[in-house]
Amino acid sequence: MDDRQRELRVTHEAGTRFRIGVRQHEFLVDQPHSAQGTDSAPTPTELFVASLASCTAYYGRTYLARRGLPDRVDVTAGWQMGKAPDRVTSVSLVIDAPGVPADRLAVFRRVVESCLVHNTVLNGCDVRLEPGRRRRVAPVAG
Repeated sequence: MDDRQRELRVTHEAGTRFRIGVRQHEFLVDQPHSAQGTDSAPTPTELFVASLASCTAYYGRTYLARRGLPDRVDVTAGWQMGKAPDRVTSVSLVIDAPGVPADRLAVFRRVVESCLVHNTVLNGCDVRLEPGRRRRVAPVAG
């Protein structure tokens, strides 16, 4: 994988709702009614867990497809929250992959555990916050 800097943009829509733009895609995040939101979209925490679950499913499906095995992979995720600081304290992923032969289960497990999001959670990631106004970047002459 290359080391290019990637970027997405989050813009405020209204209340607790934000629009996320990444590449050519756009989607929303919001908060439930219990957190004064409109519950119009998943929460950022739900997207975090969904990122882990979908990355796991992708790695599993890719492994199976490359071996010519039935490649259906479904993942159900559960998580628990903690406080001080607020965070996700545990995630449980149940992977339904009927195409995995019994003698390949251990390898399949290692493959899905190697997904990029899982590796990031396990190994950490530097996060730099830069509060303030967005710096303007001069256009590149073309």
